[in-house]
Amino acid sequence: MELAYYSDYAVRLVNTEEPGRGKDSLTTVDAVRDLFGVQQSAARRATDADLTRFRGVRARLRSVFDAADSGDETLAVDLLNSLLLEFPVSPQISGHDHRDDDGRPLWHMHLADHPSNATAGYAAIAAMGLAFHLTEYGVDRLGLCQAAPCRNAYLDTSTNRSRRYCSDRCATRANVAAYRARKRAEADRSDSTGRSAENAHAATATSER
Repeated sequence: MELAYYSDYAVRLVNTEEPGRGKDSLTTVDAVRDLFGVQQSAARRATDADLTRFRGVRARLRSVFDAADSGDETLAVDLLNSLLLEFPVSPQISGHDHRDDDGRPLWHMHLADHPSNATAGYAAIAAMGLAFHLTEYGVDRLGLCQAAPCRNAYLDTSTNRSRRYCSDRCATRANVAAYRARKRAEADRSDSTGRSAENAHAATATSER
């Protein structure tokens, strides 16, 4: 498993909350366990106590995206470093379930689960994955959706650093809103021009009397 894969752990956790819409899907232990995906052994460690801890880590990860989105690279790095220090990882070389055509293991780096609790394990993986993404692609590749009120986190992997939305749905919604705004502006200008022409015509007619 490539280490860059782990960066999605941070995005998944951050996006369990939509502050602009007042929504929070991280309300049950099952919701916490769902975040782990295929890592069911780690998910089974989750308890009610992890709900509060996960929300705390979520807020700190969002602050990393907030700082990156506002262009404060140093703050984004400092915030992420504090998470890395608090939740260390245990890198290991692994070859499980990955074989080449000759049946030999395809060795790769793997982040071992932290043994203390579910939150520590998830936070360690999410922070390290995000750190790899940041150092590989740049701080400006950590974004927040520009389609208000969404503000979901995303990782920009586009070739020209052009991504602005978390999904095609938000991109379409934003484009439609922008199109309608342009049409309203054009209509307002047309009405204004028409009224100006009528006023000018009326003024001319009055002066000719």
